[in-house]
Amino acid sequence: MKKNGWILLIFIILGLLAGALVARWLAPVSGISFLTKSIEASWSPAVDLYVLSFNLSLHLQFSLFSIIGAVIAIWLYRKV
Repeated sequence: MKKNGWILLIFIILGLLAGALVARWLAPVSGISFLTKSIEASWSPAVDLYVLSFNLSLHLQFSLFSIIGAVIAIWLYRKV
């Protein structure tokens, strides 16, 4: 398989998604709440030029499981 930046980006996104799903599934377990608690970040740039208006919202939620998923995805990418 040819390695390039797009494939790495897809691996990282899939790793983040897999980690987020695991964190959501294991959220009811109280013993590992430090792994499932998410940190939220948001960014909302807006432009109003009277003729044209533009709004964009980006919300990110990271948990330790999603970071672990991204690290595993990078490791798998390097192994392939």
